[in-house]
Amino acid sequence: MKIFHTADWHLGKLVQGVYMTDDQRYILQQFLDAIDKEKPDAIIIAGDLYDRAIPPVDAVNLLDDTFAEIVLKRRIPVIAISGNHDSPTRLQFGSKLMQDAGLYLAGEMSGDLKPVVLEDEHGEVHFHLIPFAEPSIIRQVFGNRQVSTYDDAMKETITHIQQNMKQGVRHVAVAHAFVTPYGEDAENTSDSERPLAIGGSECVNAEHFAAFHYTALGHLHKAHYVLHEKIRYAGSPLKYSLSEAVHEKGFYVVELAADGSVQVEKRKLIPRRDIRVVEGEIQQILRHEESDDYVFVRLTDPAPVINAMEQVRTVYKNALHVERKTIRLSPNEEKGLPKREQLDDFTLFKAFYGEVTKQEPSDMMLQLFKEALNELLVEEREGQEVGTK
Repeated sequence: MKIFHTADWHLGKLVQGVYMTDDQRYILQQFLDAIDKEKPDAIIIAGDLYDRAIPPVDAVNLLDDTFAEIVLKRRIPVIAISGNHDSPTRLQFGSKLMQDAGLYLAGEMSGDLKPVVLEDEHGEVHFHLIPFAEPSIIRQVFGNRQVSTYDDAMKETITHIQQNMKQGVRHVAVAHAFVTPYGEDAENTSDSERPLAIGGSECVNAEHFAAFHYTALGHLHKAHYVLHEKIRYAGSPLKYSLSEAVHEKGFYVVELAADGSVQVEKRKLIPRRDIRVVEGEIQQILRHEESDDYVFVRLTDPAPVINAMEQVRTVYKNALHVERKTIRLSPNEEKGLPKREQLDDFTLFKAFYGEVTKQEPSDMMLQLFKEALNELLVEEREGQEVGTK
């Protein structure tokens, strides 16, 4: 069976105040062209179809048009789950009606872990859908009060899946989580991805997925495998932040053989406009060839540049940000410490509390702050943040 594995479309994404919908439409047309060329048997989208719980109308229409092209026009099944940016309830709506057409959507986590079953010339392939869910949801769904972390939640979910896994068939997991080789803490692959939790409790052990012939992951925006080559992140199809400037975006083509072994190849997607860094003195930059790319400009001029953005946009009309690159080190850097903008909220709070009170925050104070931050993250995922459109 040939499977296209993609994830993290983030339709409706804003980058530095610029809506990426037209760029997303352009890249999804490339994806459709690849479908026409390679004719996969199934498409997996491993979460974060939208960038927010209540997406803009243009983003909803783009997803609807894309699904119609794949499922109705090309008759290829689409298997998709919700991510931490999606609204599970909204994504779940109408899912039962759409299954007959070949669109399988798992928005909300439930105790019904019945797989999506597709067939090829070698028999059945069972797709096990694990949409993003808070540990509290998993605790409630399965009645296990011991579930407290995302790792606990994934282990509990997969344990229930394994209890009913059919023998002698091939199994594919589709999940949206922060998976590391052994559940250890790790840096995110992109500044555009929100943390799932505060305090190092968001990571999931890759060994939980050992029972599956292939695991299609979403959440991290850089394509890579975790622990084993059969456990993979497809990454996002477009760059969504400066931290992704060096990423090669695309999707995976997964060939699932009769014995369950897999061969995986990367297919690149070429954006209409790249996101990249431009560095140099203003007079050098003004001599560059004109470009439509989204650029972050670092000026190396020793003196301030007047109307820097206006000048840069005579060459790079879609420039997103201009800053001066200073050689002088900050006090923290001189001491070998990270700069303030490189610190996470939890570390900043501890530093601020110590600076104001001249004392270390108590364990209770740290726990209260962590709980407050986690509540904000949950509210953000539910679309309750101020300014959500």
